Amino acid sequence: MRLLLLGANGQIGWELRRSLQPLGNIVALDRHDCDLSLPECLPSLVRSIGPAVIVNAAAYTLVDRAEGEERMAMSVNCTAPGVLAQEARACGALLVHYSTDYVFDGTKESPYLEDDSPHPINAYGRSKLAGEIAIAQAADAYLIFRTSWVYAARGHNFMLTVLRLAAEKDEIRIVADQVGTPNWARNLADATFHAVRQALAERADGSFMSGLFHLTASDATSRFGFAEAILEEARRTGLIAAQRMPQLLPVTTEEYPTPAARPKNSWLDGARFRQRFGVALPQWREGLRLCLQTLDSQL
Repeated sequence: MRLLLLGANGQIGWELRRSLQPLGNIVALDRHDCDLSLPECLPSLVRSIGPAVIVNAAAYTLVDRAEGEERMAMSVNCTAPGVLAQEARACGALLVHYSTDYVFDGTKESPYLEDDSPHPINAYGRSKLAGEIAIAQAADAYLIFRTSWVYAARGHNFMLTVLRLAAEKDEIRIVADQVGTPNWARNLADATFHAVRQALAERADGSFMSGLFHLTASDATSRFGFAEAILEEARRTGLIAAQRMPQLLPVTTEEYPTPAARPKNSWLDGARFRQRFGVALPQWREGLRLCLQTLDSQL
């Protein structure tokens, strides 16, 4: 069986290269091989490969820049996934796509469910929601996984930024009134493998149903709490010397303005995914601990 993986050098995509291997032959393409800002190139690409599964881990993720580049964000996050959905339908492939907590406005006081009404408050969120809709309208068989606060031992993410700042500064200002669930990319990729394997079995016996799911670790924390946990775990693993620990200073969202508004509540409820696929991601802090151990071994 052939699988087409897009965004293969991203945080989740890089981990999917490994996790999806047991399913078949993976054609892994990065931005240089397949630029989703040129969606008109996708039909010939998909038809030449003829995949049984298309996993789209590519996206425009520059949240602040998207405020001035919404057309580009829409092209990558909406138009291209819509084309992929059409091509997946034409060749009978399963389409797997990742979305975001930013489709919500963050005003709910409890974890968000899949059936809660989306209301994005920035251009990035609008483009990702439009991509979800495009896929649902065009695809015959799809899985959409919303996730949040993704980090990994490579790339650009909150965890690595905190570690870098800890080596450079004595004080770090961290927003303390935004709540969500940190998710290690490797855990997301491993859960995706189990879901795709089950989906393929269901398609074979005729019981498969497409759907939208929140793919997330359990529990939640604030950005400030996440930063505290990063430094604490890094000290335990020896990535940061105890005498070099910087002071964390909590600030409000209003005290740390950004071009794009952020939802204050990004907590996603993952019960539907666990019930459907029988897979539960580890608690978020356990994922962080394992990720930092991996980073320590790399160093």
